[in-house]
Amino acid sequence: MESARTQGGKRDRTMHGAQNRGTAQGASEELQKISVFMLKHQIAGLPRNYELVHAAFTGGNSDLARELATLGPRPAQSALDQLGLKHRLPGHCGVSTERLQEETLKTLSMLSDHLSLGLTQKRAFTHSVESVIRSIREDVSVGIDQLLGELELLASIAGDMVKAETALSSQVSHGLESLESADRAMRAAQAAMKRDQLTGLANRISLFQTLDEVHADASPAKPSALVLIEIVDLAGLQHQYGDEAVSKLIRGLATIFRKAIKKHDFIARIEADTFAFVFQGINADEAHIIAERLFTTAENNLVFASETSHDVGGLPLAIGHAMAHEAADSAAWLAIAKTATMLARQNPRQPIIGYKPGPRQVA
Repeated sequence: MESARTQGGKRDRTMHGAQNRGTAQGASEELQKISVFMLKHQIAGLPRNYELVHAAFTGGNSDLARELATLGPRPAQSALDQLGLKHRLPGHCGVSTERLQEETLKTLSMLSDHLSLGLTQKRAFTHSVESVIRSIREDVSVGIDQLLGELELLASIAGDMVKAETALSSQVSHGLESLESADRAMRAAQAAMKRDQLTGLANRISLFQTLDEVHADASPAKPSALVLIEIVDLAGLQHQYGDEAVSKLIRGLATIFRKAIKKHDFIARIEADTFAFVFQGINADEAHIIAERLFTTAENNLVFASETSHDVGGLPLAIGHAMAHEAADSAAWLAIAKTATMLARQNPRQPIIGYKPGPRQVA
């Protein structure tokens, strides 16, 4: 018994080691491909540019890939930023937010300068009025002509001040409109940073925020489950059917999943090939049942022709799930769900695997 357990442990370690080596090799090749493309096209090595090229190569977004290609060699950074903003990539949305914040500060500074100028003019007018009153009090014999002259001077100063106040009112109004416009744009940019451009679902950033919030409140008495659904060999599907067909498939899958869950359940697309779901108030057995239902729903609604025949088959999926209270933190929660998904991917006969703490960590 002990020997069999030891041999099983060795097999598990070998399996994990092979998987890690394969994952590292794939990531290395992907990074090399991106670096070569950026070097060839003389694209600056900025983080947001890496994100843009990575999304074009691996995000299943044929429109982005095509539009990036049309920019040709040595594309301007402004063109890259516009493209990234159009496709709502988080890095470029962040740059847009920073720019809007700078414009907001400039507008506030301008309004402050104009208000300061208006205050200076008011003080000058008040000082002139005080001077005329003091002059009259000190010399009660002032003639009517001199008094009228001083009053005309005050009227002239008051007229100039009214013009300045009118201009200031207009400038303040335009400034407020600018601030409101910038606020709307920043809110839109911040919302876009949390959305997947291809499917409109929440993205990885939104998932991390949700995991932090849910894990903080999770307990055995208040359980929450994370379910990951991975499209097996997405790169192979892209090679076989083309980027446009796979993009449509992913959008179709997103629609199916969204309709298959309740409104308060959370769904996100966190990788080109991976969807994430967060379900609150369910236990591990219920999470497994939901995972089976999602698998069956996808299998019944999405079919494609196999490469070797004209028959059709269900979309190959691997599903892993884990409970929040069984993880030390939100990062560990995601990690163990990924491990369960990896094991499901390696065993097509058991495409749905749930994490269980203890010696036997799958169910």
